[in-house]
Amino acid sequence: MMPFGGIASKLQIDRLKAAGVGQHDSCVPYLNQDYEGLRQQCLESGSLFEDPKFPAVTSTLGFKELGPGSSKVQGVRWKRPSDIVDDPQFIVGGATRTDICQGALGDCWLLAAIGSLTLNEDLLHRVVPHGQSFQDDYAGIFHFQIWQFGEWVDVVIDDRLPVKDGELVFVHSAEGTEFWSALLEKAYAKLNGSYEALSGGSTTEGFEDFTGGVAEMYELRKAPRDLDRIIRRALERGSLLGCSIDITSNLDMEAVTFKKLVKGHAYSVTGLKEVDYRGQQEKIIRIRNPWGQVEWTGAWSDNSSEWNEVDPSEREDLHLKMEDGEFWMSFQEFLRQFHRLEICNLTPDALSKDGLSKWHTTLYDGTWRRGSTAGGCRNNPATFWINPQFKVTLLEEDDDPEDSEVACSFLVALMQKNRRKERKVGGDMHTIGFALYEVPDEFKGCQNVHLKKDFFLRHQSCARSETFINLREVSTQIHLPPGEYLIVPSTFDAHQEGDFVLRIFTEKQSDIEELDEEVTADLPDEEVLSEDDVDDSFKNMFRQLAGEDMEISVFELKSILNRVVTRHKDLKTDGFSMESCRQMVNLMDKDGSGKLGIVEFQVLWNKIRTWLTVFRQHDLDKSGTMSSYELRMALESTGFKLNNKLMQVIVARYSDSEMGVDFDNFVCCLVKLEAMFRFFRAMDQEDSGTAEMNMGEWLTLTMCG
Repeated sequence: MMPFGGIASKLQIDRLKAAGVGQHDSCVPYLNQDYEGLRQQCLESGSLFEDPKFPAVTSTLGFKELGPGSSKVQGVRWKRPSDIVDDPQFIVGGATRTDICQGALGDCWLLAAIGSLTLNEDLLHRVVPHGQSFQDDYAGIFHFQIWQFGEWVDVVIDDRLPVKDGELVFVHSAEGTEFWSALLEKAYAKLNGSYEALSGGSTTEGFEDFTGGVAEMYELRKAPRDLDRIIRRALERGSLLGCSIDITSNLDMEAVTFKKLVKGHAYSVTGLKEVDYRGQQEKIIRIRNPWGQVEWTGAWSDNSSEWNEVDPSEREDLHLKMEDGEFWMSFQEFLRQFHRLEICNLTPDALSKDGLSKWHTTLYDGTWRRGSTAGGCRNNPATFWINPQFKVTLLEEDDDPEDSEVACSFLVALMQKNRRKERKVGGDMHTIGFALYEVPDEFKGCQNVHLKKDFFLRHQSCARSETFINLREVSTQIHLPPGEYLIVPSTFDAHQEGDFVLRIFTEKQSDIEELDEEVTADLPDEEVLSEDDVDDSFKNMFRQLAGEDMEISVFELKSILNRVVTRHKDLKTDGFSMESCRQMVNLMDKDGSGKLGIVEFQVLWNKIRTWLTVFRQHDLDKSGTMSSYELRMALESTGFKLNNKLMQVIVARYSDSEMGVDFDNFVCCLVKLEAMFRFFRAMDQEDSGTAEMNMGEWLTLTMCG
């Protein structure tokens, strides 16, 4: 069960987020390290910063290929830039591609993202804050601001970098004197636990962490018919667009084709236009090589004959805005020559230019927890329904004159959190995806409902992620008519634990909410009995059990219940504990004696018999235990509707290592729930949904519980 400290910490985090902490203008200090405060301490003490949270030791490098004992880390020393070159610089003449040269780490995906970031100065300086240098008030401390799973974090590092044979082991600048890129790589490694955790990845992962945007990927051999419209809209929104040509072997890397396109190289898409060419409209697309040279030489290139057929004023306008390394090509040629298009859509938080069309964005944090919310994909019909569920209400169709279809465009992006950190203990990315369903009429307009197994057995999805894949994020752009839809994010296999962020980007304003049960309890009226209502056979049994004092203590209750359940061969149980029996006594003890009289014991006995019937009804496979997802339905049949968070706590507290719940734990769970609900209602005299209590009342409640 989550300790009170963990619950309190989670509540504090939720309140900070609600107050706007984690937005770019209010970054969260990563690991609670405050850059300005630490820097000032160093300046006042005359010492250079040494980061205790990411120390200059071998384990910071890695855990396997770069782990302690590996030959690759032999001879590595940690040095500050002033110990490597005479006159180190942070940035000289602006950040450029030549500042980013790969070292002995397979993180080219990250470096390609950093390189693309240098093309947009506004975005770059949000990640690399101004005012940092090795000259003015230098204290050996630097900081970078990086987006992580829904919030911006400010990452502090010292400037001790790994060096071998006098050279930086990882990222370095071509000249060897600029260090902003090496320090940014170190900050990113700190976020992910080590340098080695960065090995292997997708450029879009870096794009997103440097912009807070969301990425889409298109295979151009299977491009949607309206790809030109998708590109045009992305450019209007200020999105970052990249394209590339696949390589078939390492020998292909950066090989130049006969028309001067570079394989395995990241290009930027910067424009899409239609021109009047020989009496017809020709779509042309503008591409940029970040090298600033090596340009396409085919049709529509800078000096090709096609331009002679274009109106001079239009030709001049299209060429006027071009930079070195930029060129036009026909859209059809683009689809033939390039293999992949990646679009990083920027969120409103990342856009600073007025007049750019923006997505409406919504973000949810969620969890998959074994036994309560980790149901796996549709291949797991018994558990799929327990996954978190989110409802999107599409209110207004797109206003696109080119599209005759009445539809709403939106993008669903599912991102798993913190999986790179799991690599050092043998973990990695889960295989993830999502499915969408039309909300049935009877549940339209409802929020306080969690759709159950029968719904998913009877209904097909109306849209889904293109594939379940073991990437950090899977995203799909979807077009559906206005209406209400259910999104179910999941791992491919059931019972895989993880945290995720679900982001939904809509063209028009829409309503999005998590679907979950409202926490309620339909408690039966407390049974009012007198001793006269107890039949003689029960009285005789009670006299034998209770002894001379005619009251049953916690110890006696434990003995009685365990004798009874062992007679029921269809029940699996390891017996009632002292703690669970004490909770039962607390629930039923009306006179405060700490023991149960005959009437109190009769009421408890009636409850247990009712709960035994419920248990048997929901033990569907007659195994003698309930699975944790059968538990949710069993609790609901006894009147308790609980949300996902509460179910996670209950499963952690009352299930075994195989996610089974035996009869004694089922009874204990019901006793605890009934006691807590009754206590709350006693404190909530106004029936307002809020209870007030003083410290003494709070301690009495929690200590007795």
